Amino acid sequence: MPPVQTTSGRHSKPARKRATNLSLSADVLEAARVLKINVSQVCDSHLREVVRREQERRWRQEHSEFITAYNATIESEGLPAAG
Repeated sequence: MPPVQTTSGRHSKPARKRATNLSLSADVLEAARVLKINVSQVCDSHLREVVRREQERRWRQEHSEFITAYNATIESEGLPAAG
């Protein structure tokens, strides 16, 4: 899975948007409408963060053997440039 392209930087182009259907609780949707909350923007932002965390979790899981071995090497030999 390719990483999510973020658009939070100052000079980033906005990500292309695509319409979708989702089901939300009617009471929450109505409260958001009354409060003038941009539901699409909130959903997009939260989903982006959830996807980023899941990608990070999977990357750590996929690379856990290397990370463990690297940490063991650093613990036994110290940092390469330290000396």
